[in-house]
Amino acid sequence: MKKAGMFLAIALVSIGCLFAGGTKEAKNGYVFAADATWPPLEFVDNGTLTGFEVELMPLIGEKVGVPMTVKNIPWDTIFAGLANGAYDGVSSGVTVTEERKNSMDFSTPILQAGQVVIIRTTDKSTVKGIENLTGKKIGVQIGTTGDFALENYQVTKKVYDDIGLAIEDLLNGNLDAAVCDSLIASDFVLANANYSSKLTVAGEPFTQEDIAIAVKKGNTELLNLVNKGLQMMKDDGSFDALKQKWNLL
Repeated sequence: MKKAGMFLAIALVSIGCLFAGGTKEAKNGYVFAADATWPPLEFVDNGTLTGFEVELMPLIGEKVGVPMTVKNIPWDTIFAGLANGAYDGVSSGVTVTEERKNSMDFSTPILQAGQVVIIRTTDKSTVKGIENLTGKKIGVQIGTTGDFALENYQVTKKVYDDIGLAIEDLLNGNLDAAVCDSLIASDFVLANANYSSKLTVAGEPFTQEDIAIAVKKGNTELLNLVNKGLQMMKDDGSFDALKQKWNLL
């Protein structure tokens, strides 16, 4: 999407063979999972994993003196891997929800977002928001908060493994709209020259969400390190500088 486009080849890594020994000791650093299909937060550009959260975690690690790295993991297995100890945390545009709090702990919020409706620009005169899509076909990435939010509306939902596939179907006329969070939508609609004239966001976000870094339930040592590093970045301005780099202000 950003830079190289949304149809980048994603190198999916098998969770089962990532870390045969389970969770790493702090002296060897911590590893965080990210689903690299969500630019500008995490994506693959010319074979390299990059994005706001991909750069954020090593910077947090530098602040607290412990290496922190990011691995590419598909979304549909990302929380199972966290629970099983395949990695130490998830830094992948994770929305804080009450249900998720039962199985994982969250850092202080790093971003705020909301679910928005993406439509073809040619439909902007008739579609002003989610309320105009009753009975319409809407694409969404499976297992995301956008997927869950659509349960509250009378629409025909079509789920995809990757939001980019939903956008492709929207452009091809197979969907009436797509739903994703506002941070991702801004990249599709505003930052991507290939789609900015073809797509638009209809209305305002219809949810409000905090985005945070998730760690395994009860891992207070890592949670404290992440929060400490985040606060240090906010205090010295490097957190805002990173947001600005990725157009997240």
